[in-house]
Amino acid sequence: LSMSLDQFLADQEELEERKQIDLEFNNAAPTVYFETVPSVLVMIDGDPILKDIDNSSYKYVLNTPFFILSDTQTGTNYLKGGNWWYSSSSITGGWVASDDIPNDVKQIADKAFTDVESETDSSATETSPPKVILSTKPAELIQTDGKPEFNPVTGTNLLFVDNSESDIIMDIDSQEYFVLVSGRWYKSKSMDSGAWTFVRSDKLPEDFKNIPEDSDLSNVRPNVAGTQEAREAILENSIPQTAEVDRKTATVEVKYDGDPKFEKIEGTDLLFGSNADKTVLKSKDKYYCVDEGVWFESIQASGPWVVSVVVPEGVQDIPPSSPVYNVKYVYIYDSTPEVVYVGYTPGYYWSYPYYGSVIYGTGYYYQPWYGAYYYPRPVTYGFGVHYNPWTGWGFSYGVSFGWLSFSFHSGGYNGWWGPGGYRYGYRHGYHHGYRHGYNRGYAHGYAAGRRAGYRASNNPKRPNQLPSNAYKNRTTGIKNTGVRPGARPAQRPTTANRPTQRPAQPSTGTRPNQPSAAAKPATRPTNNTGVNRQATSDAARTKPSNNVYSDKSGNIYRQNQGDWQQRDSGSWQNSGSRSVPNSVNKSQQNRYRGQQRTQSYQRSAPSKGGFGGGGGRRGR
Repeated sequence: LSMSLDQFLADQEELEERKQIDLEFNNAAPTVYFETVPSVLVMIDGDPILKDIDNSSYKYVLNTPFFILSDTQTGTNYLKGGNWWYSSSSITGGWVASDDIPNDVKQIADKAFTDVESETDSSATETSPPKVILSTKPAELIQTDGKPEFNPVTGTNLLFVDNSESDIIMDIDSQEYFVLVSGRWYKSKSMDSGAWTFVRSDKLPEDFKNIPEDSDLSNVRPNVAGTQEAREAILENSIPQTAEVDRKTATVEVKYDGDPKFEKIEGTDLLFGSNADKTVLKSKDKYYCVDEGVWFESIQASGPWVVSVVVPEGVQDIPPSSPVYNVKYVYIYDSTPEVVYVGYTPGYYWSYPYYGSVIYGTGYYYQPWYGAYYYPRPVTYGFGVHYNPWTGWGFSYGVSFGWLSFSFHSGGYNGWWGPGGYRYGYRHGYHHGYRHGYNRGYAHGYAAGRRAGYRASNNPKRPNQLPSNAYKNRTTGIKNTGVRPGARPAQRPTTANRPTQRPAQPSTGTRPNQPSAAAKPATRPTNNTGVNRQATSDAARTKPSNNVYSDKSGNIYRQNQGDWQQRDSGSWQNSGSRSVPNSVNKSQQNRYRGQQRTQSYQRSAPSKGGFGGGGGRRGR
């Protein structure tokens, strides 16, 4: 029996992750809207909260990232999305497209919008405004372009809806529909009944594993337990981002809406700051703050704050029902008088392994803070969260007709999406493929657009689409992020360009959240990794680029600065997104991952006079 080391490690880690599954996630289905006409889902975080606009008779809805105004004199409400305006007598419903918009409302909009809208607006080329569905509780929208059109999935008893950007599958044997939402599968006998029930990814019909890797539906394979893509997603979900934090310069500022208020965290002796703009915990007579993947501590609720060298007791007991659950995935590995070695796994970004695949969010609704300020909490549903192998988790709005209008308070909305903030996913490809593929009559319409969207989100020419690294967001105090100098950031939330020592779980005789002496990283995540960087860089300059691929028919492709080219008549010609098979994209992805894992092994290899690299926990 011959098996690759990567595959062996992946299987071992999946078994380990399954032992650590948190069974307290809330997987109850959100409200699911099904539409066969162009529609958009507008989310408000609970009942609308109105806030005055200075020197006007208007108020704006505070607890939404959408632009909604209310005229206190006439009682008319206005909604702007992309190039479309809507009006209604009620904020929570009855929205109709309107051209009769007061000039002062338009002026407020012009001042409020940021350049984010230009990235998310897809309505500019549409000939009619989409239907508006407004929800004040967790919800998701699935839609088709007219009556659902089903196509078979080769080699299976499955059908998929071809005229939809949503992932909708029908199992012929059971006559049940399955939809994919935030990494979770839900099933129903009817798409418009609203009666959806959760299905674990390891309990799906067996044919889901047989969805071909080069099919139009291959993007769901990371969410099907037992597939190679799901194993890799779980493996990547365990790889930490790491950093070396300067204890002299790193600090944080915490603001409270009034006097500090703290609420008890169920099942622990900890309290959390309910009216703080950052995550603050109270443990006995000390305060702790987690900001951008770093633990800080103070003897006062408002600081001053210094870098902490220990995680407070009880953090590992925080349940998923708590809005600060994600801090249990932020670790402290070691410290010296000068620096602290820290790291976090994707759980900090609300990504979790669950029965053989990864899911996004805990499924719980967290009550936000309302006062003079509004502090939102992370959400699981309402924003079309989807996973893909290139960029990890990303968000979308209203499918092809999606638009999001950051305004007034756009800078404070990372609370909706956690520490990672808003991240374009492959569904942002409706600018680069979805509508283009369908409207231009490309083969398989939406599926062609999906593939183009994948490639667009993987394009290094669009760096704003890359998932963020929390440590790179800090301007001071971070000495090393564990990424090889000069290396191109990996295009996934869990870059492989970092030390691969996994944080050890608490054990008897060790501080909570601290690895035992034997499990500590053998080499600290500094630039001194035992690799001859000059020799490496010299080799990189002379070694041919490893960027040429072939498909099953013998056609030759290469990726040149993010663009695909095909070999034709002895020269390279621009290929265009339509003609590159999925198998070629898959080969490129696997090769890239292999390179990253090789680099990870080199960084964890023992240096002269040092300890063994990583104790064998994750050498590759």
